[in-house]
Amino acid sequence: MSGPNFPEVHRWPATISYGGVTLAPFRRRDVRAWDLMRRRNSAWLRQWDATTPPGGQRLPARSMIGQFTYEARRGEMLPWLLWFDPTGDGTPELAGQLTVSAIRYGAARWASVGYWIDQRWAGRGIMPAAVALATDYCFHTMNLHRVEIDIRPENAASLRVVEKLGFRHEGLRPRFLHIDGDWRDHECFALNAEEVPGGMWARLGPGVPRLG
Repeated sequence: MSGPNFPEVHRWPATISYGGVTLAPFRRRDVRAWDLMRRRNSAWLRQWDATTPPGGQRLPARSMIGQFTYEARRGEMLPWLLWFDPTGDGTPELAGQLTVSAIRYGAARWASVGYWIDQRWAGRGIMPAAVALATDYCFHTMNLHRVEIDIRPENAASLRVVEKLGFRHEGLRPRFLHIDGDWRDHECFALNAEEVPGGMWARLGPGVPRLG
């Protein structure tokens, strides 16, 4: 498996698929499946879920997806659903979500990546593969210079993803994001494009998703 190919120019909607893992835009027909997956994983995700600070307003799912699409068309984010084909027969299953947000151009050229996975697919190398695909797309196709991931210190599973991919630890950000009802500390991890000239997929090695 030599690695995925990426388009030279970014256009939304954009889909990336390789090695049984697919990152695809939200479609309205996926809302019900996404909502069911969220409900099924509520206990698994609750302590890591972004919440609305006092005075804010949380959008319902359909409105949220509409806002995501609007921002994606403006080049400000990449809201992807994560699909996994467990048997390799071309019938992928919804497995999670990965969002590239806060995309900045000009002198900064950076973005932030956030993700979560259905508990039943955890530990199979799917999320590291998805993050590798998204990061390579940001560096190669979008010509960004920096990709950042911020993780709560207690989130061991998410920390294993950045460890496997070799993201550089930059330090603690106190009370950085509103998670599970309060402002929470996060550890900051990042990579610059010149740190991975061969692409992120090459860093996975034997850690590619396990089919079957």
